[in-house]
Amino acid sequence: MDLAFKTAKVQAVLTELGGRQELIVECDGEASRAINFIDLTGPCAVGDAVTINTTAVDLELGTGGWHFVMAVYGRCASLQGPGHIMKLRYTPVQGRVLSVEEETSEHQRFFQGNHDLLGTPVVVGSLHSMLAPCAFAFKRAWPRKRLVYLMSDGAALPLALSRAVPQLKERALVDNVITFGNAFGGDYEAVNIYSALVAAKHVCRADAVVVLMGPGVVGTGTKWGTTALEQGIFLNAVQHLRGTPIALVRMSEADSRPRHFGVSHHTLTVLKQIAQPGCIVPLPKLCQTHRAIRAALEDLRHTVTWHDTDALYAALQESALPLSSMGRSPQDDPLFFHAALAGGLEAAKHIHVR
Repeated sequence: MDLAFKTAKVQAVLTELGGRQELIVECDGEASRAINFIDLTGPCAVGDAVTINTTAVDLELGTGGWHFVMAVYGRCASLQGPGHIMKLRYTPVQGRVLSVEEETSEHQRFFQGNHDLLGTPVVVGSLHSMLAPCAFAFKRAWPRKRLVYLMSDGAALPLALSRAVPQLKERALVDNVITFGNAFGGDYEAVNIYSALVAAKHVCRADAVVVLMGPGVVGTGTKWGTTALEQGIFLNAVQHLRGTPIALVRMSEADSRPRHFGVSHHTLTVLKQIAQPGCIVPLPKLCQTHRAIRAALEDLRHTVTWHDTDALYAALQESALPLSSMGRSPQDDPLFFHAALAGGLEAAKHIHVR
């Protein structure tokens, strides 16, 4: 399967939200779904001829069912901002953004000295689908406190791929978004996890922070071959900057893969071999009698805390938020969502009334 690029014609624009268009395109005589990122290619209209990347559909990846628009015939567009920091570096679609650290940024002063997180709680997880339940739990406890989401480049690079973030921002469950590394499209751009954390605290005035990759994850079915392990690196960065590191636990009782059933092997590798001692590991109380889960988390060099998430779980299901992980809803995999709710509650514990 050598050819991943094809020519198509836009038949319909289904939705446009947060810099993302969802399209129906005709390709090889068939109607297919395609996503267009306006920041990269400009807007599409019915009748436009476009080049699409069909790789995700061809390989039946997690994003399967969607092609991606690469270019609109007769028009030029690229990622362009007022700054000088390149994202998608050294690729044909590279473009510049204004990062918070660079000289022309009004915020550069925060990156010249030793600004740290001043104990701010930072929840770090491994899947984008943890964001909505975690934010929901935090804001139920502290609706007027500022929660900032940091999106890494461990999975999707465009923030616009997320359907959850626009809704979370519209409902004031997330106050600002910072995209760092080669991820792009946030309210602010940052070069790496350290400057993104500093920006969250001192530019966005965060009371709490959530760090997760965008939609998707890279996995190989091996211990070390996954982008989920960035969780441990980011937890260490929180400690280096004197924040309060809170590790979200990926768990499931619905995943058919043994390595992700119960506590995911990704989480265990992070907590036992990558993250420095001293993190907080929040768990839902419903796991207290679950022998396999408790056994998996024995001998951690971290502090385990327990949270009653039952009432929040019921409220979450009535929230009309986009809730899905690996194609599973809260009803399909309650344990996953209870664990993410516990992370939001743990962050809320560390908020001090001023």
